[in-house]
Amino acid sequence: MLLRAVLMGAICVFAMEAAEAREILVADQTEYKAAVKSAKPGDSIVLRDGEWRDAQLVFTGTGTAEAPITLTAQTKGKVLLTGASNLRLGGRHLLVSGLVFKRGASPTREVISFRRDSKMLASNTRITEVVIDGFSKPDRRSEDIWVAIYGTDNRVDHSHFEGKTNSGVTLAVIRKPGDPLDNRHRIDHNYFGPRPPLGSNGGETIRIGTSEESLSDSHTVVERNIFDRTSGEVEIVSVKSGGNILRENLVLSSQGAFVLRHGNGNLVERNIFLGNHVPDSGGIRVINRDQVIRFNYLEGLAGKDFKSALTVMNGVPNSVINRYHQVSNALIERNSILDSARITLAAGADAERSAPPVESQFKGNLVSGAKNTDPFRAGDDIGGITFSGNVEAAVAQPLVTRGVEQRELQFERAANGLLYPTDPALAKVGAPRDLVPVKREEVGASWYRPDAAEADFGSGRTVELAAGASLADAVGASRAGDRLALAGGAYEVVSPVVVRHRLTIAGQAGAAPVVHVASGAFVRIEAGGGLRLADLTLDARGASADAALIAVAPEVAPNYEIEMKGVSVRGPGKAARLDGIVMAPGTFANAIELLGSSFSDMSGAVVLGTGEQEPKGWYPVERLEIGGSSFARVGLVADLLRKGTDESTFGPYFSMTGSNVSNSGAGGASLRLTGVQHSEILGNSFEKSAPLVVVHTVGKPHTRISGNAFRATPAPRIEELVYKGPLRAILAGNLTDGRP
Repeated sequence: MLLRAVLMGAICVFAMEAAEAREILVADQTEYKAAVKSAKPGDSIVLRDGEWRDAQLVFTGTGTAEAPITLTAQTKGKVLLTGASNLRLGGRHLLVSGLVFKRGASPTREVISFRRDSKMLASNTRITEVVIDGFSKPDRRSEDIWVAIYGTDNRVDHSHFEGKTNSGVTLAVIRKPGDPLDNRHRIDHNYFGPRPPLGSNGGETIRIGTSEESLSDSHTVVERNIFDRTSGEVEIVSVKSGGNILRENLVLSSQGAFVLRHGNGNLVERNIFLGNHVPDSGGIRVINRDQVIRFNYLEGLAGKDFKSALTVMNGVPNSVINRYHQVSNALIERNSILDSARITLAAGADAERSAPPVESQFKGNLVSGAKNTDPFRAGDDIGGITFSGNVEAAVAQPLVTRGVEQRELQFERAANGLLYPTDPALAKVGAPRDLVPVKREEVGASWYRPDAAEADFGSGRTVELAAGASLADAVGASRAGDRLALAGGAYEVVSPVVVRHRLTIAGQAGAAPVVHVASGAFVRIEAGGGLRLADLTLDARGASADAALIAVAPEVAPNYEIEMKGVSVRGPGKAARLDGIVMAPGTFANAIELLGSSFSDMSGAVVLGTGEQEPKGWYPVERLEIGGSSFARVGLVADLLRKGTDESTFGPYFSMTGSNVSNSGAGGASLRLTGVQHSEILGNSFEKSAPLVVVHTVGKPHTRISGNAFRATPAPRIEELVYKGPLRAILAGNLTDGRP
């Protein structure tokens, strides 16, 4: 009877709560604050449709499992939080849905925080169908977290996160001393959309914990999310705690990997990685004890070393908590690693990381290397890994011969879109056939699709300009993607032209327009800008003061591009310093290309990328390509700098091919690359110039200098600032004054 009475009482309370639940429509922040203060279990606070600018919302309360307190939009997707907006949550059993953060950035270090302050955390709270799109601080060095999960038993699901361009994790589980560490959060069915390279550490999409508390368990589950081109840094998901599960996620064309960076006893299972041969696309990196990697499918991954399809790291003996603990008792079982460049074992071995994996198993895996090569590489002793029951597509000289059977394999795609061997005897080798890739319509906010991507170069109108027309007026009247087509003749620019969208300025077919740049300062690229120049001459011979031909303004975001093709630049010689492209600190270019162009009498650098001076791995451009161009009497072809020794990013990438450099060089170099990760300098001619200088600072840089001619020019100079072994550059087929 007593139990029945208790149950009846609970039912009555629930019925009363349901009956008394209110829907409170609010139109401004004053009404919102009053509604939060009065909200009871079951109530819904509804934000009126429209723009809520500079809305710093605090949502607190105590709901129940059956009757949470809800914050939602009048119409999903039509409440836009813009400007300096954010949301802080505190209490229990809260539910947030339908909001969009766009066209702004948080005034604090978090956009959505599962705590009001350090004393009031959120627990049993859910964020669902929420969008954060491009809500980035304009200076990429300014750090924030889009979703910071504190407390316990919280959930983030069916939400859309895209376009973070500044430093900081997209979604982080925060585990701090004094707060609950056994979090039990769930992160599921979200769309993590494109995140471009940050150009520094701090560009993870998800991080679970930090090294300080990593030896305790979080028990966070990350499942059935899509990670689409999430390429902020080498760690897409950074696990820094124990007992977590990464399950059934889909990773598409993303640079980086799922990294078990700190913490023990994590499970990574049934995930699907489709790299599409994107450079540095990776899979899973294993560190620490008792990690289980099973039933995953990895195809078309081009990454190597730390970004391999599978990486098993070397550790540091008696490692401190924030370095690399030795891999022990890892189980890597029944994964398919197909058409991929690398499986790297005992990776990162050096004088510090000298402890190879021990007591670990690699069994029942199916392997095929890219282009019929053997993907296995070993950086140290791999005797601590037991191989059994694995099958590899046959190669002539396999690295691992015991426990990895060489077979002639044939594959076919199953109904789930994945490759499986046609031989029925291999049904129990590699990833299982019941994998179901998560579909786009299953994740994110079903009602939200982002705005159309910014117009590509040349996708807009073509506006023809007669000789003598005002370029400044034409640029001011242009729209994204437009092409300004210049007729033959002269154009005058007396002050920098401001570009705020992607714009092409090019000579008309057969014309030879000359733009006279009186001050030497031609274009200033501001937020949203990008520039393509083609088939014209920039004459800055009259410049009498130091200037930058193309200056990238501070706080240019998102990532921009500059291309010069068939452009001739004439500078003032020693009368004034003229730099070509100058990048401000805090900005980042996806690509800069100089193709078929010529540069003369510029006492500065044609590309100057030395503004980032903090030793944290920042660098200004992901890819700098020079091809078929000439440089005469210039200070430097390029001066590109990445300081520090952080290993968490990919670039810069530099290539220079088929180009000529003569009578050039300043400060002891005609080309200076410092900290560049990938350098290809092929088939160029250097005459009467200072040497090209390459300084290695971090990671395992790839430098190839081949087929170049150096006449009255010293041989290339390679320097190693950290690495103590032999020089790591590949120099082949070069001639110095006619001698190899």
